[in-house]
Parts: sequence; C-alpha cells; structure tokens
Amino acid sequence: MGGQAAEQFNIHEAKTQLSRIIDRVEKGEQVVICRAGVPVAKVVPIPPRADRRGRGSLAGLIELADDWDSPEVNAEIAADFGLGR
Repeated sequence: MGGQAAEQFNIHEAKTQLSRIIDRVEKGEQVVICRAGVPVAKVVPIPPRADRRGRGSLAGLIELADDWDSPEVNAEIAADFGLGR
C-alpha cells in the first residue's frame, strides 16, 4: 500500500483552517483529525456522482429478440436463479 500519508491536524488547527482543509480534500487529499495526537477522524473526498441519463437513453442501442418475454425464456431465467415453477 504505497502512497503518501494523510496530513494530520489537531482539532484546534482543523477548526481554524477548515476552509484550507476542505480545499485540499476537494483536490483529492485525505486529512486526519487528531485529539491529543491520537487520530479520531479522516476527511476524505466524496466520489463524484455518475452522470445518469434520463429514461429512454438506451433507445435504439438495445435490440430485443422477438421471444424476449415468452414463457420459455422466462422459465429459463427462473431456472437460472433457482426458481422452478
């Protein structure tokens, strides 16, 4: 597990430098907050949300077989999941 160690701040420093700490975290760094030299919390970046498209965004990209909802296909899928009829 290589990589750089997270910078540590005591609680008083963290309170007075919160904006700077948040700036660093937004850039991808992790910061550890300590009480009397003992780590008690870690501030880490939140992963970005996935860019989701609206309903129908796969229209024209997926082709369904004519029998996609037939009883035979449904029975095969149920069997794959151990759900016998």
